[in-house]
Amino acid sequence: MPGPVALTGATGFIGKTLLRRLTDAGWQVRALTRRPHGPYKNTQWIHGDLEDAAALRELVRDASAIIHCAGVVRGNTAAAFAATNVRGTANLVAAALERSEATRFLLISSLAAREPGLSWYASSKFRAEQALTERAGTLRWTVFRPTAVYGPGDREISPLFRAARRGILPMVGSGPARFSLIHVDDLAAATLDWLLSDLPAGGVYELHDGTPGGYDRDEVARIASEVWGRPVRPLALPAALASLLAGINLGLSRLCRYAPMLTPGKVRELTHPDWVCDNTPLSTALPGWQPRIRLRDALYAATIPEDKTKDFHG
Repeated sequence: MPGPVALTGATGFIGKTLLRRLTDAGWQVRALTRRPHGPYKNTQWIHGDLEDAAALRELVRDASAIIHCAGVVRGNTAAAFAATNVRGTANLVAAALERSEATRFLLISSLAAREPGLSWYASSKFRAEQALTERAGTLRWTVFRPTAVYGPGDREISPLFRAARRGILPMVGSGPARFSLIHVDDLAAATLDWLLSDLPAGGVYELHDGTPGGYDRDEVARIASEVWGRPVRPLALPAALASLLAGINLGLSRLCRYAPMLTPGKVRELTHPDWVCDNTPLSTALPGWQPRIRLRDALYAATIPEDKTKDFHG
């Protein structure tokens, strides 16, 4: 088996699953980390970050493929997102291009990149894609744009599921928004299939769980109610109130120096009417990959036994 695989973001939500699935499959992994880590099977830890040129050179040295999963999802300025998501991607691309042989490069982006005007985060993910595509040179690059990802270790969607188990599904806005979802295991499976494929350079692919047309909040509440055998009711926070609270939170974050999740940009993301995506191009390019876990499956699995709700938050 060729190797090693260079991986960024290995200590984050998606990255932890990727690391486990890669090493379980026998891949040797070289993983970037800012903090010391103990030994992990088939893994060499490289200490540094996306600003450390020497660490990045060591990370990609003789790698058969690079999987760039690191990213910032919280921040109180556009620069805070750009530092990691945009400049960090450019730095990694530059390190990869220093190698003499062509290298495969997978950027785990976000469906948010489809709407860069909504938020600092969405803009930074779009610009990260540009940092790759405009500098790619000899790299055989691919971009994955997963929709909202959930599963073990998720800190964004899991709180909604936990609230739903108590009978309330909180949502922002009252419009007819539709959205797709994907379980982190299906995203990881697509990544492993990409490693074993021979895709040509230049593909940008959306990923979701295969549910045609995605979901809306009423459908999510109905599925949760059917699986858990108890009423689950959507509770909509008015968009205007959410925006007011987000503005206050943004101001406080700058005074108290923390990285907020709830910002006016995040509210615009949450109230955007169309986050439905299409798997067809990726399923055609990777005929061995099909998503296996839909929302009903994941919620049902989390009910056996009762304390398995931890599967949604690690």
